[in-house]
Amino acid sequence: MRRFFVWSALAALIGLLLAGGGYWAYWNFHARFQPVVITENQAEIQALLDEASWVSGGGGGEPLYIVGYRDSAAMARYEREEVAKLRAGGVEARFILFARPDREGAPQSTAAERTTVAELWLSRDWGLYQRWTATPASAWTAAGIPQADNNLARSAVVDASRQFVDRLSELLGGAGLQTRYPLIIWRDREGFLKACACSDSRSWAFIRDDLGAPDSVGAQGVPGETPPMPEAISPDIGPDGSLPYPNLPTIPPAEGTVPAPTAPTPTRPTEPAQPRAAPKAEKQDDTTFY
Repeated sequence: MRRFFVWSALAALIGLLLAGGGYWAYWNFHARFQPVVITENQAEIQALLDEASWVSGGGGGEPLYIVGYRDSAAMARYEREEVAKLRAGGVEARFILFARPDREGAPQSTAAERTTVAELWLSRDWGLYQRWTATPASAWTAAGIPQADNNLARSAVVDASRQFVDRLSELLGGAGLQTRYPLIIWRDREGFLKACACSDSRSWAFIRDDLGAPDSVGAQGVPGETPPMPEAISPDIGPDGSLPYPNLPTIPPAEGTVPAPTAPTPTRPTEPAQPRAAPKAEKQDDTTFY
């Protein structure tokens, strides 16, 4: 009986360990990358998104908001790899940029970045956003744009972008979402408001599935379309199975060089002409006719 209880306790312990390990694997490799469904403060979150100065390349369809800052490598990669897929699925990507505040006295943004953020919030110029993101951050000088620093109105716009992010993070934190960037917010096909702190690319597939976007697009942005491959040209094979000898182009001599003399074509020696024999004289008939 004692042995039975010992083995039963050991089996129960192994079962608990397996169950715990399975739950941890499910959470670590799947569940923690799923988006969060927003059930509280939906109206205030939606109002914040509507009032923010987002920029978009168009596309129509359902809006998807991407919140982030210029030097975010994950945001740049998401835009490069996922936005075309979302657009092919009928989704409009709207970007909301902000300039990070100083941390412990150390600046996290440059003067050119703050200037550009203020201009984007004021003008919502998609072309400016494209030029900015296409230029390395170290080379961007925001030339031709009024400076935000030492400008009361434009500095207030930069502060407004930071206040927007702080309030949005506070509201999303109530749903158990830890803010990381890019922060992506959308409504699924049933109308539920969802959010994802999508710094890990393993979260991106959930957004595509939620919105019905394709997993890949071709060169023209069409789902599943790839550029046509050129047709292979098969050589003409002779009856004996051999390949034809290629027609090699004539290579002209290099400029400034004298072509090598060609050997004369040998000719057959002509035989001397033999003199023709003189024609024989005709024999005259001595018969005399009277």
